[in-house]
Amino acid sequence: MDNIKRSIFFFLFIGVFSCDSKNQTVSLTETLNPRYKIIGYIAGWNGVDTSKIDAIKLTHINYAFANVIGGKVVEGEGREKEDKENLVKLNSLKSRNPDLKILISIGGWTWSKGFSDAVPTQKSRKLFTASAIDYLIRHDLDGLDFDWEYPALPGDNNPYRPEDKENFVLMLKSVREALDSLGNLDNTHYLSTIASGGFKEYLDVNDLGQAQKYLDFINIMTYDYIVQSSKDTTGHHANLHTADPNGRSSENAVIEHIAAGVPFEKLVMGMAFYGRSWMDVNSENNGLFQFGKGAKSYSYSAISDLIKDSSYVRHWDENAKAPYLWNEKERIFVTFEDAQSIAEKAMFIKKHKMAGAMFCEYSEDTEEHTLLNAVFENLKLP
Repeated sequence: MDNIKRSIFFFLFIGVFSCDSKNQTVSLTETLNPRYKIIGYIAGWNGVDTSKIDAIKLTHINYAFANVIGGKVVEGEGREKEDKENLVKLNSLKSRNPDLKILISIGGWTWSKGFSDAVPTQKSRKLFTASAIDYLIRHDLDGLDFDWEYPALPGDNNPYRPEDKENFVLMLKSVREALDSLGNLDNTHYLSTIASGGFKEYLDVNDLGQAQKYLDFINIMTYDYIVQSSKDTTGHHANLHTADPNGRSSENAVIEHIAAGVPFEKLVMGMAFYGRSWMDVNSENNGLFQFGKGAKSYSYSAISDLIKDSSYVRHWDENAKAPYLWNEKERIFVTFEDAQSIAEKAMFIKKHKMAGAMFCEYSEDTEEHTLLNAVFENLKLP
């Protein structure tokens, strides 16, 4: 059946996209599920064990990642067999949760190098779009999540150009129209989403007000506000608020997306299931906002073990609505998310009628699903 669907689609695709369509896509607001979205990124390189996935508490799974090579969306390098098996496993979760949607996330921090060269012309966008749709059909997916980090910015030392701003929108428009054409064949609405940067520089060089017209929702990466390599001062990496009006925070990222033209109901707030640490930290203020040496990252599962160690003391920053750990003896500082900070973010989401929450990455939670449970319990319907 997939081969028939693919053949019919590509016949229509050649006809519909032989010239650049001027038709505007219809607003998708009316088709959005009124229930809050809970979107979990699952890393393919960690494998997929469906017995450890609580599918009932998820609305969407974004499988990470597909790559962009030679202008086409393809399975990760050397991972074609593994990705196929993992996506079959993820689709099997629909037996537990028939409403669950499975998307492929394309790009990511290290695999965004092919985007800028893939979409600069109508011809190249057509090739890119066709490959993305073929990937979706090949793996029986519900949508495409574009994690281009970042249009018009270098990201991980990637090729980029100022024209990415316009080409990003044109790429999303091309994909949206192709997904709608495919959906007309089987009476299905296929999803198109992105992961957006949670910082103003990203919004300044892009046009999310236009981009959002072709998207079901936008997952803001409201974390990594500070990383070990960025500076020698500790801080929060996923704080909800900040006292600095020009500082980074989840609240500021949402406000800046709204100012850029994205409605609240299309915005999904990101949550980090991992933390970051510094060593040799100045002991003032329990290590917060002090000089230190960037150390390693921790999964939340590992952080939960640190909390059981009496040498690590949990502190709460009421202004930022964020926790942190301080080991006075070893002078180690850890920034992370926990159930309390997630509850605060959920309150923000509900207050502003946002689309829901996204988190990265599923396998970094505890075996008891501590953080996922916090997201679900705070966002579930009464």
